[in-house]
Amino acid sequence: MEIAIGFQTSLKPSISLRNPNFIKSSYTNSSILLANQILGLGLSSSVNTSRNLKLNNRSRFSNRSSINCAVSAATEPATVETTQLVRRGDVRNIAIVAHVDHGKTTLVDGMLRQSKVFRDNQTVQERIMDSNDLERERGITILSKNTSIFFKDTKINIIDTPGHSDFGGEVERVLNMVEGVLLVVDSVEGPMPQTRFVLKKALEFGLSVVVVVNKIDRSSARPEFVVNSTFELFIELNANDEQCDFQTIYASGINGKAGLSPENLADNLGPLFEAIIRCIPGPRINKDGALQMLVTNIEYDEHKGRIGIGRLHAGKLQRGMDVKICTSEAECKFARVSELFVYENFSRVPVETVEAGDICAVCGVGDVQIGETIADKAVGKPLPAIKMEEPTVKMAFSINISPFVGREGKYVTSRNLRDRLYRELERNLAMKVEDGETADTFIVSGRGTLHITILIENM
Repeated sequence: MEIAIGFQTSLKPSISLRNPNFIKSSYTNSSILLANQILGLGLSSSVNTSRNLKLNNRSRFSNRSSINCAVSAATEPATVETTQLVRRGDVRNIAIVAHVDHGKTTLVDGMLRQSKVFRDNQTVQERIMDSNDLERERGITILSKNTSIFFKDTKINIIDTPGHSDFGGEVERVLNMVEGVLLVVDSVEGPMPQTRFVLKKALEFGLSVVVVVNKIDRSSARPEFVVNSTFELFIELNANDEQCDFQTIYASGINGKAGLSPENLADNLGPLFEAIIRCIPGPRINKDGALQMLVTNIEYDEHKGRIGIGRLHAGKLQRGMDVKICTSEAECKFARVSELFVYENFSRVPVETVEAGDICAVCGVGDVQIGETIADKAVGKPLPAIKMEEPTVKMAFSINISPFVGREGKYVTSRNLRDRLYRELERNLAMKVEDGETADTFIVSGRGTLHITILIENM
């Protein structure tokens, strides 16, 4: 019955019989033999799908010391001619992505400690990257944050991202800044829904992926199942052969250990650092081109004002330089860079010049927004805007109309509410605000209930 159904599907009039490849390779060998007998196509019974070939040729769980990592051709930006691009070897830009509570931030803690970011006698709190009060209260990462470490004369810019699906917008926008990701997977749970989402986005960007099986010290760890499940997830997301040939690192973030096999962990995270240098390429840059920097994050300082954060794609940025800020070629405004910072260890360090490929923070650019391009004043062109998935949940916000209105609170008018909601849009690209049916009501759209809950608590 299965053979008859499969064969009948292949005889739809819209499919040409002159091409032997019209029979989908997902059919079984029995279907192909039947097609040979009836149509005389001479198809080989060895035809199989690329999925089956990838799954049958080898198992991903292997105790090999390392693999020869390859970089997908998709990592080359289409906006700049390849002949003008060079690979910068002294910088790596990576994002750490995972499902919630799979140990991303704890792993970053271990990387920072072993890179001598902190003094030996310095007291450091757990999950140092979760600096927001709500983050420490809830025990989850809400906002993506930048830091950097040095390993063997190579600067590694690290972006810690949220793991909850409601904050997926934070992950989407920071992937513009990196060339690779560390996909952290729990050694017991394996790939989870947010693992699928972040991996899908990384593959769409053509990023290199290093899989980190974390919490390998747990007594119930099952690394073989986790690695094979992750490999099947790559296949389901239509990853190419190079992306499927990923490096696997087994780690215990809380103990600061990593290794190339679950039974043989080193006393430090050295194998993880080596995998980052070997498997994640340096940024491809147009060193002598016109300045281009895409703003992917915003911070605010009481003394310095608005700070735009992003990766320099081309050219060179200098303190005191006149630039233009573009949303499109027809909409540009001019500004001057008053201060310039790069990330070193766990702080921002002022510098005079930043070269293409590095992640930096820029002051003095006025009301710069996420998604805008800081470009050369004379010939600079904007980079493609950041694209986000649409929100899924809506909630109506309105002013207090109870009998106790005006008894307490400071910012209680509709004008205050409107200003606060629209100010949130400057940083939170995954959220939308629309005017409601009345002048005192606003419709807020977010990626989930927790996304909107965090907004309410911040307000």
